Amino acid sequence: MKMGQMQQSSSEQQDAMQHQLQQQQAQNNRKRKQHSSSGPANSTGTGNTVGPSPSSPASTHTPGEGMNSASSMQHVNSVSKSLMMYGAEGTGGIASSTNQLDDLDNFGDVGSLEDNVESFLSNDEGNGIYGSLKQTITEHKSQPSKGFSFGEVDCIRTRNKVTCCHFSYDGKLLASAGHDKKAVLWNMDTLKTETTPEEHQYLITDIRFRPNSTQLATASLDQSVRLWDAANPSYCLHAYTGHPSHVMSLDFNPKKNDLFCFSDSNNEIRYWNINPFTCARVSKQGGSAQVRFQPVTGHLLAAASDKVVSIYDVENDRQTHIFQQGHSSVVNYLCWDFTGDYLASVSEDCVKVWSLTSGDCIHELNSNGNQFHSCVFHPSYSTLLVIGGLRSLELWNMVDNKSMTVPAHDNIISALAQSPVTGMVGSASHDSSVKLWK
Repeated sequence: MKMGQMQQSSSEQQDAMQHQLQQQQAQNNRKRKQHSSSGPANSTGTGNTVGPSPSSPASTHTPGEGMNSASSMQHVNSVSKSLMMYGAEGTGGIASSTNQLDDLDNFGDVGSLEDNVESFLSNDEGNGIYGSLKQTITEHKSQPSKGFSFGEVDCIRTRNKVTCCHFSYDGKLLASAGHDKKAVLWNMDTLKTETTPEEHQYLITDIRFRPNSTQLATASLDQSVRLWDAANPSYCLHAYTGHPSHVMSLDFNPKKNDLFCFSDSNNEIRYWNINPFTCARVSKQGGSAQVRFQPVTGHLLAAASDKVVSIYDVENDRQTHIFQQGHSSVVNYLCWDFTGDYLASVSEDCVKVWSLTSGDCIHELNSNGNQFHSCVFHPSYSTLLVIGGLRSLELWNMVDNKSMTVPAHDNIISALAQSPVTGMVGSASHDSSVKLWK
């Protein structure tokens, strides 16, 4: 072959290769734009389950059931809104919203985290936790795994929507639950899973491990709370059934680990002892969306109901703080920082961080259409908040008010958990999956 023909052939090959790469890139872009949520729940409100559906949880409260005052009607509406985060029948589910972000381009590229991490973690002073992080990243720029990183580690699939998750206190187990009506226990060492029996009648709203124990509890819309042991999850240890209202949330006291509380759709909070398994006290002060004990001491309890976040003194059963001017929509989620000095509250349109010292909102991040649903303080960096939205995670540096979006799921990220022991973050989603991040 002559030199001219060889050069022409090489040029043609390069042109063909470039054309092929352009076609592949265009195809990838089309795939990303076609990537959308899994859509609204089916008529049963339980994803792809087969068989008869339970009656609508939201429909159990109707105007004809003694709701004679305007305030009572407002409470019914707030309960219905809080049930939306579980994708329950009758609510339509947030997943059916026509305002969903249908184009993943709006989230930015996955690589943007590594590309912009130096700017994201830097601050003006260049010292403190973010200053040292910046130095680490600069030293190992070619090896980002040695600096700050945040990526998906593993994933498990379930049959239906997942509504809640929580790490055991030693970080060895991640428990999740939802529309499958049973708990899934994920071993962090072997990445194998076990499940509890399907003893709940309706979806599970919350799941929490008992401190320094393999025991855990589940709350459900079937008006029950059940206690399990992850060491032998084949049977239920204790069950409180026949509660008059839907059980919406529960939590264990970190100091007195034989004490837990749960809240219901009627704004009652009940404190229970494990040994013996009895009700210790009933409080009428409210918490229809979520309840969370203050970490370390457990002296305080945070409760969310409608648009209001309240803090209660557990020992004296009195309200110490009320954050009622903060959110313009229903508060779905609460999380404390590790010290118990700060509390984050989440509604669809924003996340607010409150100081218990001053009683003020000290940080705020608007969702800009991402529909926030959950949050957790990063297990290694206390001023970094991980926020779950519609399909994506938001990493928010509260000090510099910088945020970064990471595509994560195909639907609502309904719950987040973290383990300071392992540095892992767990995310649960209505796309029927649970993911590990680090």
